[in-house]
Amino acid sequence: MSEVVRMAMWSGPRNISTAMMRSFGSRPDTHVVDEPFYAVYLSATGLDHPLRDEVIRSQSTDWREVVHALLGPVPDGKTVFYQKHMTHHMIPKIGREWMAQCRSAFLIRDPATVLASYAMKRATVTLSDIGIVQQHELFEREAERIGAPPPVVEGNAILEDPKRMLSRLCGEFGIPYTDAMLSWSAGRHPSDGIWAPAWYQSVEQSTGFARPSESTHSESTHSEPTNKSLPEHLRRIADAARPYYERLRTFRI
Repeated sequence: MSEVVRMAMWSGPRNISTAMMRSFGSRPDTHVVDEPFYAVYLSATGLDHPLRDEVIRSQSTDWREVVHALLGPVPDGKTVFYQKHMTHHMIPKIGREWMAQCRSAFLIRDPATVLASYAMKRATVTLSDIGIVQQHELFEREAERIGAPPPVVEGNAILEDPKRMLSRLCGEFGIPYTDAMLSWSAGRHPSDGIWAPAWYQSVEQSTGFARPSESTHSESTHSEPTNKSLPEHLRRIADAARPYYERLRTFRI
């Protein structure tokens, strides 16, 4: 391939988004970037996330500068640029026009499972924190722009059969699948954001995708909670999130 394929993967938190970044980062033709709008988000909202000050110092807080890098030359002459994005980072002040120069896909997970995992990392959580409303908004915007639903992939489907699902996802982007995507080295990776010590402990122990019941990824839980199994305050959020999740789920590849 001579033209760069810029893949914008839009996920909420506590999905397999970091494992997916590991997977694409294992490709010899691919450069990856980890949550490039995180500092913009924290600076603008004032939210107190783990390692907040370090995150803000590590990235630009000007969304235009971030976009410039996302659309600029890809390091080392790579032909695939995989961008791991968190949907809740896309606050209203961040422009969306640049997305037309990338190709978007959407990584989804059941809200009850997301919330059960997220609540283990932060004491408080809101509907906005898990990014599902923002994910739906971005999906609908992209679908209208390109005249067809962009690819949607379920995190658990990848864990169940990574080779098949990654092959299908690569096909959606017109890039060849390679078995290199199935494994990676344990430990921290140079592409990891500075926030990795707070969020990536378990995924750093992984060397590949694990089935959902066996997963050690920090973004997964060993069993799949349901709305009814959540505490009441989380159940209300899961109930509010479910229609958006179900809408996206109808378009999964």
